[in-house]
Amino acid sequence: MHIHILGICGTFMGGIAALARTAGHKVTGCDANVYPPMSTQLEALEIELIEGWDLDQLSLGADLYVIGNVVTRGNPLMEEILNRGLPYTSGPQWLGDNLLRDKWVLAVAGTHGKTSTSSMLAWILEYAGLAPGFLIGGIPENFGISARAPGIPRQDSASTSPFFVLEADEYDTAFFDKRSKFVHYRPRTAVLNNLEFDHADIFADLAAIETQFHHLIRTVPGLGRLLVNGKEDSLKRVLDKGCWSEMECFGGTSGWRVGQCFDDGFEVLLGDQSQGELHWALMGEHNQMNALAAIAAARHVGVTPAVAIAALAEFKNVKRRMEIKGHSKGITVYDDFAHHPTAIATTVAGLRKKIGNARILAVLEPRSNTMKLGSMKEALPGSLQDADLVFCYGANLGWSSSEALAALGQKAQSFDDLSQLIEAVRQAAQTGDHILVMSNGGFGGVHSKLLAAL
Repeated sequence: MHIHILGICGTFMGGIAALARTAGHKVTGCDANVYPPMSTQLEALEIELIEGWDLDQLSLGADLYVIGNVVTRGNPLMEEILNRGLPYTSGPQWLGDNLLRDKWVLAVAGTHGKTSTSSMLAWILEYAGLAPGFLIGGIPENFGISARAPGIPRQDSASTSPFFVLEADEYDTAFFDKRSKFVHYRPRTAVLNNLEFDHADIFADLAAIETQFHHLIRTVPGLGRLLVNGKEDSLKRVLDKGCWSEMECFGGTSGWRVGQCFDDGFEVLLGDQSQGELHWALMGEHNQMNALAAIAAARHVGVTPAVAIAALAEFKNVKRRMEIKGHSKGITVYDDFAHHPTAIATTVAGLRKKIGNARILAVLEPRSNTMKLGSMKEALPGSLQDADLVFCYGANLGWSSSEALAALGQKAQSFDDLSQLIEAVRQAAQTGDHILVMSNGGFGGVHSKLLAAL
């Protein structure tokens, strides 16, 4: 089958393209902007990429058009597909119908930690020899790719692995399907990592997101298992609406818990029983929670906690998750995907725990749709309280970042010009500082520009 993907250069849709190509389909695609690294990855798979939405693409004669959620009504190519009555579907629907139908799906949902937890889980299964397939909204450094088809398990070379790990996003599926993506995946193992208000562009309030999470729970079979963050009242409300599967909690007062903590890790407890000590390089309480969830989910498919802990000791994290971009004159520059006040707070707290009293210079771009709408601006000062200096790039916002950060006083500055922000950071930086860049976008290549300026 020839599949043409609209919006192919996003991480999710690019992963769909790679999986479809591996499955033997001819794949082409288009997007508004075609650029590395996704364009390079796709071209390596011999996937033809077209920039823009030109109607000439219909002459390719695709059998099916797979539509990304960046495509809206009014898009000229989409309008012509509709006018001609050509067959189309969404990325999540295609994935669910074509690749996941006979798989044991392990889905990781939550406002925060989806990418890290699904990466940990995929790596645990890989380490255990189960050769899982996966589709993750980032690039786990243990794999170097964001998506792959299931391989051949070490224990059974005669068949393909039945396991597929998915980052299960609550964002809407497509302009014609406003359900969350994850309702298409029908997992047997589902992690509910946390649940806060986000995606203000499509959800009116937290209750609306809780409803979508309960739709996910409804798809998990009775023989399936939910791994649920025991600290989250929002998830308790979701479960109160009905639960038909086995359930284990992590992070609360029972179930999977953090025991004794060390400078380089922590003890893993199940109830009051120690399952072993995890020694690794990751920092922050949020990563402890992510690890507990991944260990618990892996146990559901037969991986012992001891093997899972050994796997995580070799976990290399995910690109753009506290990734060190470089050093200059005794100053370290980090890149992190944090794009929500809670994620910002946990990222800053994790770095603070690692570096002690050294200075943190937080460089922030409020770029997500939720942040641009201003629905989280009141929470920004609190999330940045533990940083020593804050530099915010406030261009293209519908609200004033300088007013929102006024509570931080003189330690916070806002800029509409990126070059001015970089110069201000350069002047403020001192030997021994840690510059923490946080954005869910490219941020104008600020990391390399900062290193060059320093």
